[in-house]
Amino acid sequence: MTALTKYDRLEATALWRPEEGAQRVDVLLSLGDATLTISDMRENVLNHWSLPAIQRVNPGERPAIFRPGDDATEELETEDDEMIRALEKVRKLIERRRPHPGRLRHWVTAGVLVSLLLLAVFWLPGALRSYTVSVVPEPTRAAIGQQILTRIGRITGQECRGREGRAVLTRLARNTTGNPNLRVVVLSSGVQSSKHLPGNITLLNRALIEDFEHPDVLAGFLLAEELRRDSTDPIIPLLNHAGLRGTVQLLTTGYLPEAAIDEYAEDLLTTPQSEVSTTALLERFKAQGISATPYAYALDLTGETTLDLIEADPVPEALANPLLSDDDWVRLQGVCGE
Repeated sequence: MTALTKYDRLEATALWRPEEGAQRVDVLLSLGDATLTISDMRENVLNHWSLPAIQRVNPGERPAIFRPGDDATEELETEDDEMIRALEKVRKLIERRRPHPGRLRHWVTAGVLVSLLLLAVFWLPGALRSYTVSVVPEPTRAAIGQQILTRIGRITGQECRGREGRAVLTRLARNTTGNPNLRVVVLSSGVQSSKHLPGNITLLNRALIEDFEHPDVLAGFLLAEELRRDSTDPIIPLLNHAGLRGTVQLLTTGYLPEAAIDEYAEDLLTTPQSEVSTTALLERFKAQGISATPYAYALDLTGETTLDLIEADPVPEALANPLLSDDDWVRLQGVCGE
C-alpha cells in the first residue's frame, strides 16, 4: 500500500544524485506507506526517503526536484506527473497534520482577509485586480513570464539560441528601448510580429531580423512593443483572462493556475496586436534618433495605412543614428542558424 489510498502501487523513473557534485543516475521510485524507495534499474534498493521530510526545491517548475530534508545535498529529479502530484499531496497532508502555533491568530487574520475578499468580489472587483497588480513583485512577474514562455514554446518550438546573435540582440534591444532588464526571445513561428510578457520579456518573429536589410525595422518593433508594455501592465490582461479565482490565487499564494497560463499562452498567439498612439511612438523614435519610416513600410508595404508615421517621421533616414555595425548585423541575422 502507498501513503495515498488512491494508489495500490505507484512507481516512476527519475534521476538521482546521491550527493552534491556527484553524477546523476537513472533510478526507479516506489511510493510506500511512509517512505519513498529509490532503486537502480535492476531494482536494487539504493536509499529510502522518509515522506514527512521530503521537500520540493522548485515549486511549479518541471522537472520537479526533491530533497530528503533541509540540509540534504541528495536530490531527485522527475518529470512523472503522477509521482509529482502524489508527493505534493503527501507533503500537504503531512503539513496540515503538524501543530501550528498561533492558530487562533491565523484564523482571525484569515477571517479578516476573507471578509475583505468577499467585499472585493461583490463591490470592488476592479480594485482587487488593481491591488493585485500593484503588489506582484518582480521575481513573481519573471516566474510567470517564464511559465508563459514555456507554454508558448510547446506550440511554436524552441527559441533561437545563437550565442553571438543573442548577445547583439540584447545589446540592441536594451539600448533602443532604454529598458536595462529587457529579455528578447526570437521564435521561428507562432508570433506574427512581436508580443510582450510579464517579467520584461519580448517575443519576436525571426522574420523581423531575417527579412530586412538593416536593423531599423527591428528597432521600430521593439519601441512599439515597449510602448505597449508601458501603457498597460502586462499582468492586467493575464488577470483578465484568469478571472477572479485566478486573481485571488495569485494574491494569496503567489501562483496562477496552470490551466489559466496554458489558455492565456494560446490566446496570446492568436490575439491581434493592439494599436499604439502614433504621437507617443513618434516621440520614442525621436528620443532614440531612429527613423520611423522603415518601420512604417514594414507594417504596410504601400504606406497607405501608416502614412502618419511616414509624413511625421521626426528623424530622416539619412540622419538616423547607426544602430549596429555591419558585422554585428550579420551576427544578429544568424541568431536562428548558429
